[in-house]
Amino acid sequence: MMDLIAWMETTFGAHIEWKQVVLIGMTPLFLVGFAVEWQVMRKRGMARQFYWKDILTNLTLGSSYQLFELAVHVLFVGAAVFWFWQHRFFTIPINAWTVPLIFIAVEFCYYWFHRCSHRVRWFWTAHVVHHSGEHMNMTTAMRQSVLYPITGWWLFFMPLVLLGVHPAVVFILYACDLVYQFFIHTESVGKLHPVLEYIFDTPSNHRAHHGRNDCYIDKNYGGVLIIFDRLFGTYVEEQEAVDYGIKRQVHSHNPLTLNFHEFIDMWKDVARPGSLMQRLKHIWAPPEYERPSAAGSE
Repeated sequence: MMDLIAWMETTFGAHIEWKQVVLIGMTPLFLVGFAVEWQVMRKRGMARQFYWKDILTNLTLGSSYQLFELAVHVLFVGAAVFWFWQHRFFTIPINAWTVPLIFIAVEFCYYWFHRCSHRVRWFWTAHVVHHSGEHMNMTTAMRQSVLYPITGWWLFFMPLVLLGVHPAVVFILYACDLVYQFFIHTESVGKLHPVLEYIFDTPSNHRAHHGRNDCYIDKNYGGVLIIFDRLFGTYVEEQEAVDYGIKRQVHSHNPLTLNFHEFIDMWKDVARPGSLMQRLKHIWAPPEYERPSAAGSE
């Protein structure tokens, strides 16, 4: 792997956005997967659940997210990531023994990134786009925000870089995590064997994550594995029918509205009269947080 990385860096430069390289390369497989899913659901008489306006919105959001993230990586993130790499404490070798352990560490970082994306409004302003879809199919995985590189998703993985894992390895493994997640955004697969449901983030577990039902809110943050949810008390089993979407649903297919509505609302809340600490708390408090004065005036 390191030989390939060295060749790519020599050919294209050191600051390659490896996550997007993998995701863009996998796009044909994603489209094939969606086509198979649609055929399966059509044969079951459930194709009416595929709303093509939503699907086109998902594809638009996914492509704009990829292009914007590539641009921000070239302008800033790539250099910032390599600053961490240059100040690493160790250099961890990449081999058949270390890669599985590094992947579990990447999954652990992803769990906390995903959990913060639900419980800290600054990060929610980006992640809300992914949850705003009211229908579940594989293209929902592509429903992403251009704000991700701005809000700082990549910071959650920098501890691994500081420990000595090459950034390319971290982001390639994270991309593999995201590739897996694309295929669990589906209603075409029911519950799997209990052992698989206990260890992995399955379609059933992930459907529950996307529910706005009270019992499903802020649960099942895992990417490939569900074990950290079980360990940290954020696991829930899919039982009642899932109602997809967000509590304050945005009924729009406009990519600008979907990308920026929560970000704008957060700063509007910060701008409301009150003490500086009360106002700034809207940035790091949970998305549902309201100041007493704000709640009383609405």
